[in-house]
Amino acid sequence: MREFLVEITTTVPEGTSQDEVDRRRAAEAVRARELAVTGNLARLWRPVGELRSIGIWRASDEEELHAKVLGTLPLGPWMTFTVTALHPHPNDPGGTDATP
Repeated sequence: MREFLVEITTTVPEGTSQDEVDRRRAAEAVRARELAVTGNLARLWRPVGELRSIGIWRASDEEELHAKVLGTLPLGPWMTFTVTALHPHPNDPGGTDATP
């Protein structure tokens, strides 16, 4: 699977009930755990003081990432995604290609 850096901003539509927001957030937590188990969600962070997320996601290609991974998120209709495909760097200290 390829890795992607994904920045996610969630905007709740005006007039949405708190019950609906809470329901979707709970479902989102369940789905995130499922995607972590399958290896599609590798890491997820929230920048301090910001209401957005940054994560490392995995899929065979960007089309699959949108259709079968990000597109399955319960909050997805309220999200905007910025996706950057990643390629291993030869100097990555955590990679197998790193040279001493």
